[in-house]
Amino acid sequence: MSSEQQNTPGNGVGPGTDFDAIVVGAGFSGLYMLHRLRNTLGLSVRVFEAADDVGGTWYWNRYPGARCDSESYFYSFSDRLSEDLLQEWTWSERFAAQPEILRYLQHVADRFDLRRDIQFDTRVTSADYDEATNRWGISTDDGGWVTAKFLITAVGCLSAVNLPNFEGRDSFRGEQYHTARWPHEGVDFTGKRVAVIGTGATAVQAIPEIAEQAAHVYVLQRTPNYDIAGRNGPLSEEYVRETKATYNDIWQRTRETSFGFPYDAPERPALSVPEEERQRIYETAWAQGGFRIGLTFNDLLTDPAANETASEFVRNQIRARVRDTEVAELLAPKDHPFFTKRPPLENGYYETFNRDNVTLVDVRRSPIEEITPTGVRTRDAEYEVDAIVFATGFDAMTGMLFNMGIAGRGGVALREKWAEGPRTYLGVATHGFPNLFMITGPQSPSVLSNMPVSIEQHVDWIADCIKYMREHKLDKIEPLPEAEDDWVDHHNAVTQATLLPMANSWWVGANIPGKPRNLYPYVGGVGNYRKICEEVAAHGYDGFGMAKYGKTSVTGTRPASRFPVKTARAVIG
Repeated sequence: MSSEQQNTPGNGVGPGTDFDAIVVGAGFSGLYMLHRLRNTLGLSVRVFEAADDVGGTWYWNRYPGARCDSESYFYSFSDRLSEDLLQEWTWSERFAAQPEILRYLQHVADRFDLRRDIQFDTRVTSADYDEATNRWGISTDDGGWVTAKFLITAVGCLSAVNLPNFEGRDSFRGEQYHTARWPHEGVDFTGKRVAVIGTGATAVQAIPEIAEQAAHVYVLQRTPNYDIAGRNGPLSEEYVRETKATYNDIWQRTRETSFGFPYDAPERPALSVPEEERQRIYETAWAQGGFRIGLTFNDLLTDPAANETASEFVRNQIRARVRDTEVAELLAPKDHPFFTKRPPLENGYYETFNRDNVTLVDVRRSPIEEITPTGVRTRDAEYEVDAIVFATGFDAMTGMLFNMGIAGRGGVALREKWAEGPRTYLGVATHGFPNLFMITGPQSPSVLSNMPVSIEQHVDWIADCIKYMREHKLDKIEPLPEAEDDWVDHHNAVTQATLLPMANSWWVGANIPGKPRNLYPYVGGVGNYRKICEEVAAHGYDGFGMAKYGKTSVTGTRPASRFPVKTARAVIG
């Protein structure tokens, strides 16, 4: 990286320590937020980024096989950023790999001259709201300190690494890696024995790649997933040309659907069609690849009997591809409904278990007891290895927010306020923390959607809100307690109308010991959520308290029924 890209305080960022806004993170969220605040509103902005370049999750996650699970042509910025960019950039694969996504984000940063307001290699260590001045004071790990009227978190939902504290982990004499902190120079596993702990999305992508190199791979699985066919491949010139010609329609569809994918979602229950036709529908969706199989019927997330038809279909796909019947059954989930965890997309994962150099270890039956100097010991056996790969995921949604040390009015820490689980209004703000906005925060669609679609919606809504405040000469905004209570109740009610609480997933915080069990993302649907946010804005940001500095002036609130519990069809259709 050139010296011009390595911004430090006073070098390319701008003079002074007082800003209109501080943005934390320079991935999809932070880059677009900087563009909207600086280039369209004319605000003074500084972005703090812990890495030495832009990219967010695509900077850190460089493990073998890393790629997105949303199709490339809509895993990007939309026409809201630039119609010209949509036409200029051409993706090479259906599901882009990490290097290509990182190049794309670097291109965006350069094309819109964003780097000059980003301070790299800088981690926020605390953020404190000063009620006397109505400003946030932000401290960083380089000893810096700045203030800003607005603090906006763009830290991503999957950025706080979860590394379980296995007994003896520090005693291991071999190599240790976490998929989310992979060495930039890569890792050569040729001739080595490797233990991979975890079988989530990162493991599903990494294991086939590692198995191609390693002498032997031990896959330590606690919970199998419903991994679905990705069908990745290069994009043809004709496909690219047709996509670019219809981009406006594609983006409009993504904004209106439940999960931010421009896929049709038929209004039909699974049991409304004969079994033979249902199997044909599943087969067609499976052959198409991606998440289409989750959108074949409108009651898969609400009716256990309907869900079981899809669950058994996926289990049969696994059985058909894994030769060893015992291994196949271990890989076939039976303890949670289909799509109550975000299903990984796989490209050859199951066939990997047909290799002679791959062994599946069931650590639910025989738990890991310790990491030894030479490998991993379970209750029943010890596996001697040269390297351990921890594919153990993240403290999702809240972990990185807590790590920033955010404290609101009266010095109350965000961690303290959310001790029993998140409490937000629209997933974008929380009472007691004035002028704090969270991009894709808990209780917004976030990880239950195609992320760039939800990111753009949040950034645009936040930017429009700040514009409204400036036009009305307002300095302070925060949710009213009753509006926050209303949204939390609505979020919980919609959650309970689905099957999602039945799974021990990171969506509900089950992977982190002691974390409050809640559904952290909002399952009411991207399109429905967008309409709610638009209605709030159209009513003068109803449910928020707004004020001029030193004065109190709040917007009106409407009754709790403004967030009705959606029916099953509204939730996923």
